[in-house]
Amino acid sequence: MLRVEDVAKTFTMHLQGGACLPVLERVSLGVAAGECVALVGPSGAGKSTLLRVVYGNYRCDSGRVLVRDADEEVDVAAAGPRRILALRRRTLGYVSQFLRVMPRVGAAELVAEAARGFGLAPEAAMARAEALLERLNIPRRLWALAPATFSGGEQQRVNIARGFAGDHPILLLDEPTASLDAENAGLVVDLVNERKRAGAALLGIFHDPSTRDRVADRKVPMKRAA
Repeated sequence: MLRVEDVAKTFTMHLQGGACLPVLERVSLGVAAGECVALVGPSGAGKSTLLRVVYGNYRCDSGRVLVRDADEEVDVAAAGPRRILALRRRTLGYVSQFLRVMPRVGAAELVAEAARGFGLAPEAAMARAEALLERLNIPRRLWALAPATFSGGEQQRVNIARGFAGDHPILLLDEPTASLDAENAGLVVDLVNERKRAGAALLGIFHDPSTRDRVADRKVPMKRAA
């Protein structure tokens, strides 16, 4: 479903005299359908950067990022913006560490919007949004409120609901349980394992080792670039 081949990425620090900061060096991995692969390594090893490269937020300097899109294999590293946006709508989902949304839009509408973007009809999208929010312990009285007023853990759960609102066959998870207590982290574990059983391919970073051990089929070690 997903192949990363010899990916390299260097950031140029334009405000610091053009200094170059290598982050990824010849990273390769693959993720099959029904599998969760966890990236492991110290802070600064480029784990989040790799997810952003796969999602098309960053262009890599070299290498390929091959995503299975129905009967076609698309190289995200070479694809244009329109092709990347199309991949995100139907194939490539992403859960970041932070909730970035339009202000004054209620939590249920934000999650339903993500479901509609995947192609669900409005009523089905709202039903899925409400089911996810309820499952993730977001009180019903908060559903119509903007998440900017929520606690960090509540915002993260809304973020997770948005990421799982569609049935993307490939899902990227950037520390989805970092702000959650053990009970709510367990709910995310259940969602991940259900998505695996449905045949999705997941690539993720998991802050808590016990959470990682409950979802990961394989671990890919990463180290800081030289």
